[in-house]
Amino acid sequence: MLLLAGIVIGLSLVTGSTEIGMHDAVAAVLGAPAEPARTVVMELRVPRVLSALAIGALLAVAGTLLQALFRNPLADSYVLGVSGGSSLGALLALLVGGSLWLVQTSAAAGAVLATLLVLALARGGGTVRVLLTGVVLASACGALVTLVLVLADNGQLRGMMFWLAGDLGWAARPWTMAGAALLATAAVSLVARPLDVLATGETTAQSLGLDLPRWRMIIVILAGMLTAGAVIQGGTIGFVGMVVPHLVRLAFRTAAHRVVVPAAALAGGTLLAAADLVARTVAAPRQLPVGAIMALLGVPIFLALLRRFETARA
Repeated sequence: MLLLAGIVIGLSLVTGSTEIGMHDAVAAVLGAPAEPARTVVMELRVPRVLSALAIGALLAVAGTLLQALFRNPLADSYVLGVSGGSSLGALLALLVGGSLWLVQTSAAAGAVLATLLVLALARGGGTVRVLLTGVVLASACGALVTLVLVLADNGQLRGMMFWLAGDLGWAARPWTMAGAALLATAAVSLVARPLDVLATGETTAQSLGLDLPRWRMIIVILAGMLTAGAVIQGGTIGFVGMVVPHLVRLAFRTAAHRVVVPAAALAGGTLLAAADLVARTVAAPRQLPVGAIMALLGVPIFLALLRRFETARA
């Protein structure tokens, strides 16, 4: 997986509308004197690939958390409605002509509000209630997003559609994002044992003495924070949190979260970086929304996984 990640990173640095040789790309990363190659690599491509790695890792870890909580293979990082709240906040800022700072701040506020609403509305209920609350909230946010799109003029619609389709052009502070992804992966890996217990079912978890309400709240907050960080930086990018944990479990033939969590972070980042590479090059010099490319990659992967599960069950 590390080798595959290195290959994707290398291709991302040398491939684009401006062709740059591997020697020049390596020299630019190592601090070669200012020249066009260094400008392109260090100011455009390195931040972009770092953002893709970080966002993909955050989404994959969030998906792993939610699949352990809900014991549902279809659970992903958008099931709580956090993505919908974040998108609604961002689109409202775009509607009033806000700057990038205002757009990302509004997206963060929408994500926080959505997480708090899920926790408040599902309070006192079980895991199923949390799931249903998230689904209903996501539907409500989707309806409000549609109203915002109807109210927007033609000049605003392009930016809004790119946000909704997922666009790494919105990403800022890639080094900070990469550090946050590493920290989040390490933190979730430390709670691998409670996640293993949760994945066995609520009855078993309770019989083993796990405080279900407490851990349910911890996981919802963690998944909400990870999803919010990813959506704020790259818009709505689907399928990463859904398919990557399954791919990792199949590849490593284990469901132990001490293995699955770090492997999912690496695989999610690599997969999104590969999708971004395709988005930047397939129609160069135009750039396509990475979320759309990710969906095109994710659908066949998901169908293949679904067929494998059905074959194994038969």
